[in-house]
Parts: sequence; C-alpha cells; structure tokens
Amino acid sequence: MRPLILILFFTFLVGDLALAKLKSSTNKDGSEKFWSFIEPQKCAPPEVISSDWVKGDIDRFILFEIEKNGLKPEQEATSKILIRRLFFDLIGIPPSFDEVERYKNINDQKEYEKLIDHLLQRPEFGEKMASYWMNVARYAEDQAHQVGNDKKFFYPHAHKFRHWVIKAFNDDLPYDEFIRMQLAADQIDGVEEKDLAALGFLGLGPQYYDRGRLEVKAEEWEDSVDVVSRGFMALTVACARCHDHKYDPISAADYYAFAGVFASTKIHKREILNNNGDKTYIHVVADGKIQDLPIFNRGDVTDKGDVIPRGFLEILSNSKSKKFSNGSGRLELANAIANPKNPLTARVAVNRVWQLLFGKGLVRTTSNFGNLGALPSHPELLDYLAVTFMEDEWSVKNLIKRILLSSTYKQSSFAASQKRLKDEENNFYSYFPRRRLSAEMLRDSMLYVSGELENGDSGSESLELINKKNFRRTIYSRISRKELDHYLALFDYPDPNVHSSSRDETITPAQKLYFINSEFVLERSKKISTTVAISDLNESIAKLYKKILSRYPSPEELSKSISYIGLNLETQQERWQRLAQNLLISNEFIFRD
Repeated sequence: MRPLILILFFTFLVGDLALAKLKSSTNKDGSEKFWSFIEPQKCAPPEVISSDWVKGDIDRFILFEIEKNGLKPEQEATSKILIRRLFFDLIGIPPSFDEVERYKNINDQKEYEKLIDHLLQRPEFGEKMASYWMNVARYAEDQAHQVGNDKKFFYPHAHKFRHWVIKAFNDDLPYDEFIRMQLAADQIDGVEEKDLAALGFLGLGPQYYDRGRLEVKAEEWEDSVDVVSRGFMALTVACARCHDHKYDPISAADYYAFAGVFASTKIHKREILNNNGDKTYIHVVADGKIQDLPIFNRGDVTDKGDVIPRGFLEILSNSKSKKFSNGSGRLELANAIANPKNPLTARVAVNRVWQLLFGKGLVRTTSNFGNLGALPSHPELLDYLAVTFMEDEWSVKNLIKRILLSSTYKQSSFAASQKRLKDEENNFYSYFPRRRLSAEMLRDSMLYVSGELENGDSGSESLELINKKNFRRTIYSRISRKELDHYLALFDYPDPNVHSSSRDETITPAQKLYFINSEFVLERSKKISTTVAISDLNESIAKLYKKILSRYPSPEELSKSISYIGLNLETQQERWQRLAQNLLISNEFIFRD
C-alpha cells in the first residue's frame, strides 16, 4: 500500500511543478522566459501504476496524467476499427473488405507494425499529408480579386508546388530540409531545378492590385511574415507590425527585420524544362532589390522610423548580432528556423503531427505558442517528442510510427459516459476521439468504394470538383481564393487566403441535405448498387455492406434490408440505390472511430 501512496504523491507533486515551470522559467542571467522560448529537454518518462498497459515512453507520459486524475485508459479498439483508423490517418481512404480480412490479426503488435510500415510506403501517404500542409501554406491557384478577365495574378502552374510537397512527404524529406527548401531552395547548393517548385510556399502568396504602392507591398510582406512565423514557429510575429507585441517578446524592430527579408524578395514565374525537355513554368521567388526597412510607426508607411537591418527575432538569437547579410537573407532565415537550438520549430512540428492523429495538439493552439496560446497539456511529452524528432534526423514518418505504436493511439473511442463527464474534452487522452472525415477523405472514400477513384497523378494540372468526370483524389482539385468550391466550404475547408492551423468540424443541416440530395452522392450510390444487384438477395446485401462498410451485415441489418428491398423487380433497383445511399451517409461511414 505504501508504494502506491508514494507514487500518487509523486504524481501530484511533479504535475504541479511542471505547470509552474511552464508559466515562468528563469535563465542564468536572471531574466524570465516563457516556456516556448526555452530549449526543450528530454526528461525521463515518469513512473506509472498500470505499467502493463504501457508499450513505450509516450504511454508513460499519457498514463501518468490519466492516473493522476483518477481515470483509467480505455481498452484497445477492435481490429476492424484499428485497421480503418490507420488507413484514414495514413492514406486518407478506407480499407477494403479484403484488406480488413488480410490484417485481421492486427492486435498482434508485429502485424500491427507491419501494416503501419506498409501504409507509410504507399504513395497515398504523401497525398494525405499534403492535404494538411496545403492549409498551413495557404495554398491557392488564384487571388481573392479579379478585374474583368484580367488573370495576371493567377497561378496556372501552382500544382507543381503541390506535387513537390507530396513527393517530399513520400520521400520522408527531413523536416529541417523541408523548411529550408520552401524558403530558400534557390540558394542551396546542389538543388535540382525541378525542386525549386518548393518555393511555391512563398511564391503562391497573395498579390494585390496596384502593387507599386508602398502600402500594398506592406500587405504582401505581412502575409509572408505571418505564414512563415506561424507555420514553422507558431509565433504571431505579424502582430508587431504596428507596435511592439502586446503579449510576446517580439518588438516592432523584430517585425521589420523579418519583413525586410521579404521586401528583398520578388515573386516571379520561372521557366524550367520538364522531364520531356519541354518548356514549362513554376511559381517561385527570387532575390530582388536588397533593402532594409524602416519601422512604419503605427503601421503608417508615411511615418518612417529607424531603419532595421534584416535579421532574426532577438528572443531566439544567441546574441544581439542577428543581422542577415547574404542577399535577401532567406537562407539565413531558413537556417535560423531549422536550427536544432531553436526551441520552437521541432515542438511545433510534432504538435502538428499529434493534431493530425488525435484531432487536437498537445498545445491546442497549434499556430500560437505565445502567451495568448494554450499551455501544453503534456509539456514533458511535447519536449520528449521534439528532442526525439531531432535525434531521429527530423523524420516525419518515424515520428508518426512512434505515436501509432503507442497504446494511447490504439484506445477505443467508445468510452463510458462517466469517463466522458470527467474528461469531457479528452484532455488526458483517456480514450480515442471520434472524428468526422475531412472533406477530402469523405469524397475520396465515396469514389473509392464505388470503384471510381483514379490513381492520382500529382504532376498534372488541377481539376474543378464540379467537373463530373473528375474522379481524382480531392487533393488534386483546384483551390480558389476568389470563390472556394461549394462542397469544400460546406465541409469546413479553411479559407485559403490565410494560413490555417486547424479545421472546424461542424454538423449542419446543409451537410445533411447534401448527403440526401447531391448529384455526386446519388451517382455514387447508383454506381455501387448496379454492381451488387444479383439474383441471391442475401448475397447481394452482404456484398453491398462489404463494399461500403468493409464488413458483413448483422442478422438484424440483413433482415431489415431484405424487407426494404422486397420482391418487386420494378422497384428493386431504386431501393438498392437508396440502401447504398443510406450506408454511404451512415455515421459508420462518415466518422472515424
């Protein structure tokens, strides 16, 4: 009994100390820094009571908090649910019935790991990851404005950036190189010409009419500052454009040192040769007129203060000397962000991956690690993952695999009501969160089960979603700043005009009406029903369930389906279609447990 009491006492003590450390930590010189500006440290995983549940260090950190709050972790999900979960999280489409059968022994850890490795090597992995990164990069192929037929600010070759991102994730490009390439590929020795498409991260940003005016240029510089600082470091540097940041240690001088890099950079369309030797183009950036910016007092471009040399944020610099001198400074900026000593970059990256898998990050505000952002729910785990990530040569695939192998990830989502009341927001990860499929996964899944989904050609130009002959994955659709596709907007695709760190997950009447009335859903239902309507009613119903839900119907479902289909040949086909539609719009299909 005494060891148990000691463990519980230690649990509460460590938790309180960790929270205090987060709020304020004192440096050697006596100055205080916010938690996110302190270099992450890899501490030893804590001792836990239910050690049998633990499969790795991640579980120790999670279980520590679960036990501290008087809870128990949920039991492991069924093999079918785990298989489906892995397929959606890694490649964004559901498993077929045959695949569920093939991996039904997934509760064996070796078989489970084998499936993870298989999915990580599939080309669809890069497509799934790119769907998220496109939102971080505020990817779009046009502007939010257009005068008449003037499309000079459109990006007809934007898809080449998307192709590069997909390939980068599939090749497991180290994340630090992933950063450098998107900011300064043109300044890195040995980079192939086709890989300059990575510069689309900056080169596909918003461009405004009357760009010769200083106040217009200032808006474009702010966009670049915002997407780089929030995207890679979760800092709202753009808030210091008019005055020193009100909450974080970022001065107006910091902002203009940062912005000077982009003021010295120009967006342009670069001519390259494709694989066939034919001429094509990519939307990129290059160094322009090198200039340092003055502080625009209160953001007013006519009220100029001191000129600030291009450079990095002082709070993240080792010394006062933070000036950039190599051209625009983009490569120096990229190196400063990707530096292992930067306390933010690795933390932000692992937090985004955690968000992808669990629906929310260990820091809920994934693009704001400042004072107005949330404190990490598991600070020691966040730091452990960040340091391990860097030790593992910034491998995104290895990071994902490490998390997927944990008991934390394998928990069932069917938690008891009492537990949900005590951990309503699942802050302690005592069960797995149930989530609706994203817009991309929902559309792709319907095409997949109907047998119509085409293998993606990431090098091809984008297609409109309203194109009835478009059977490609949704990642390959055209994204418009001016008028976002209705389907994407309906299912919470974020505004491509700005950097987005997460998506809303709404449930609206308009979504229900879409499922009932949309031509796309009706056509998929019709396509599926025509492939299963054969003479044997029982077999046909079973085939329908296997095709859509990757399982056999229960006896009750079979009985009700038989009663619904009936024996009247004149009405059977219509009812087959409606039955297929009901399965497509069922919670089992549109949610991931």
